[in-house]
Amino acid sequence: MKDTAKHQGLRNQLAKILEEKGISDANVLAAIKKIPRHLFLNSSFEDFAYQDKAFPIGAGQTISQPYTVAFQTQLLEVSKEHKILEIGTGSGYQTAVLVAMGAKVYSIERQNELFKTTSALLPKLGIRPKHLSFGDGYKGLPNFAPFDSIIVTAGAPVIPKALMAQLKIGGRLVIPVGEKEQVMTMLIRKNETQFEKHEFGDFKFVPLLENKN
Repeated sequence: MKDTAKHQGLRNQLAKILEEKGISDANVLAAIKKIPRHLFLNSSFEDFAYQDKAFPIGAGQTISQPYTVAFQTQLLEVSKEHKILEIGTGSGYQTAVLVAMGAKVYSIERQNELFKTTSALLPKLGIRPKHLSFGDGYKGLPNFAPFDSIIVTAGAPVIPKALMAQLKIGGRLVIPVGEKEQVMTMLIRKNETQFEKHEFGDFKFVPLLENKN
C-alpha cells in the first residue's frame, strides 16, 4: 500500500491532462491529485494507473477513466457536507474522490465480490464514506433519502424512477443513459414533479443491471 513522490508526480500530471480536456472545478482536480488511484487497481496495472484510461477490476466491472470520474463529479457541483448517493461503488475510486471533496457518501454495489473488497480497502486508505451497502442500485437507498445529488456509474437503459424520487429539490442526478453507448444526462429537480434535463455527449459504461445480485 505504498504511495510515493513518484505517484504524486503522476497524479499531478493526470490532473493537468484533465484540465486540458476541460475539467475546470478546482476541487475536483485537487481530489484527483490526492487520491492514490494505483491502490484501487490490480497491482499488474500499477504502472498505468495514472493514464487517462479505464481498467478491469474484476466481476466484469471497470474502474472508470479518470476523465469520466472528473466529468461526472464536476456536474454534481459538490459542496462540503453534501449528501451524495453513488450507484455502483465498484473499486471505490469515485467514492474516494467524493469523500476527498468533503461529501457524505452513501454508496451501493451489486457485485458481492467487489463490495467485500472495496469495503475492506477504503478504511485502510483512511477513506470513510457514510454508508456502503450491497444491493440493487435501481432502488437507491430510500431510508437515507433525500440526497443533495445522485451519481450513477453504470449505463442505464432508462432513468430509474426510485432515484428521481430520492433527490432533493434543487438536487442533481447524473447518469449515463442508453443501451450500447450512453449519453451523459443530468436531471435537476425543480419541484415535486418537474425535472430539468441536460445532455453532455456520448460515454461508454458497463451496464446498470437490475435485481441481479
